[in-house]
Amino acid sequence: MLGCVSSGPADLLLINGNIHTADNTNPFAEAVGVRNGIIIFAGDNGQALKLKGEKTEVIDLEGKLMTPGFIEGHGHFIGMGYNLLNLDLSEASSYEEVVARVQDQVETGNPGEWIIGRGWHQNKWDQIPESLHKGFPTHQLLSAISPDNPVYLRHASGHAVLVNKKAMEMAGIDEDSQSGEGGEIILDPDGNPTGIFTETAMGLFSVFLPENDTESDEKAYQMALNNCLKEGITSFHDAGAGMPAIGLYQRMINKGEAMVRLYVMLDGSDSALMEHWFSTGPEIDTVDHLLTVRSIKTYMDGALGSRGAWLIEPYSDRSDHWGYAVSSSDFIEKISGRAIETGFQVCTHAIGDRANRETLDIYESVFSRYPEGRNSRFRIEHAQHLDPEDIPRFARLGVLPAMQAIHMSSDRPWALDRLGERRIVEGAYVWQDLLQSGARIINGTDVPVEPISPVACFYASVTRKTLKGFPPEGYEPEQKMTREQALRSYTIEAAYGAFEEEIKGSVTKGKLADFTVFSQDIMSIPEDEILNTRVVMTIIGGTVAYESDP
Repeated sequence: MLGCVSSGPADLLLINGNIHTADNTNPFAEAVGVRNGIIIFAGDNGQALKLKGEKTEVIDLEGKLMTPGFIEGHGHFIGMGYNLLNLDLSEASSYEEVVARVQDQVETGNPGEWIIGRGWHQNKWDQIPESLHKGFPTHQLLSAISPDNPVYLRHASGHAVLVNKKAMEMAGIDEDSQSGEGGEIILDPDGNPTGIFTETAMGLFSVFLPENDTESDEKAYQMALNNCLKEGITSFHDAGAGMPAIGLYQRMINKGEAMVRLYVMLDGSDSALMEHWFSTGPEIDTVDHLLTVRSIKTYMDGALGSRGAWLIEPYSDRSDHWGYAVSSSDFIEKISGRAIETGFQVCTHAIGDRANRETLDIYESVFSRYPEGRNSRFRIEHAQHLDPEDIPRFARLGVLPAMQAIHMSSDRPWALDRLGERRIVEGAYVWQDLLQSGARIINGTDVPVEPISPVACFYASVTRKTLKGFPPEGYEPEQKMTREQALRSYTIEAAYGAFEEEIKGSVTKGKLADFTVFSQDIMSIPEDEILNTRVVMTIIGGTVAYESDP
């Protein structure tokens, strides 16, 4: 807890609420009192009103559901902002629509300017293009409408990119170009680049892309902030940041423009960044609780959509391919050991069953040398596809699976082609198996891979359906979370995943007054009504940071 709370009237009272606290000792309340940004009371209306003073603000919740502030357990904060600033292709329903949106940019831009976008996903299109190779579109349509503007369109997963001919010419890409380890330049049957580059091969364009400036960074930050607030997000686990992003966050705090609380994972691939932080140690904000840097993000493999996820058996729809290890086991083991020595948590991206097994093996090896490491709350980000033998290892090792339920909703229809029915049923998105084994699941959206909406992610957690309500019984329904489990995965468990369960994650006296208020009771309404729910109020530190238009 944050310590003693001084006596006196409350600054803020929230009354007549349907409050699910995520606190096992006091699961429900109808009123909350706040002073100096800290919860001083959670209980019934009568007792709460005794804390009312002359200057106390009173908010009547009118029976609405209020929960602890929702915590985005894995996302990309500035990536979300830039996704809103650049060309957003997440709603495109066909390749032709992607091309049309790029053409609009060509017609309004200047020749030679880069056109940058993100969000396309061929498996979610209503129409499959004729020119599909290895499951991906090819560049020809894009090149035809943009001969003078280089185009760089990241896949929704962030693990593949589609570029046009102009971009390939600028980067010097031809049929003889090599992708390097951990990635692929996808070639057509004649050996020519199709315009699709996966995993590490995307780096072939990095030096040619325009650099962000201070103005665009701050604009992207503000857009990300506003997006969080309107979706009820009060804290955000930023999955992989460098010094420019951390400097931006600190600058916005100094300007008084920060509200959402950030828990930052350092980009473990940046050796200079890591040496700096290993020498200084974690930075934990114990005053304003706005910016904490105490974890490291590493990558074991890529994504399932790009066939970059590293599998034990080959892909069902590409029998000569097992995916990639995008970092060496030795590298992650070395980072993990130094992290324990210097007080950092390690959060490793692993999607395929081979990647998850390798990561668990590494953690187990490191813990055998550093027994105190079991208290470091190491995480596996995504833990999407597991071999059944590895499921109990999470709880046994104290490793936290940071999973994104909305990925199941979006990916499950086509993931069957990648993995086949047996592997899907035994080990894909196995939330209940993990929970029953004793693991603590952290939820989130991986924004901008998915929209940040916690309502949509909550719906996916408890129904295991697509956002169109298919199938009626849900995919592998035995793996559904209960509503209480889903709420905890977005609140107290996410706080635990950042060592912050003593200051946030439940509506408990002595904790930060961060709350999310919903238009409907997602804890009890019929599941087909959940997606009609909106966030009506976001409160951070006892201040109303967002209120929807009635």
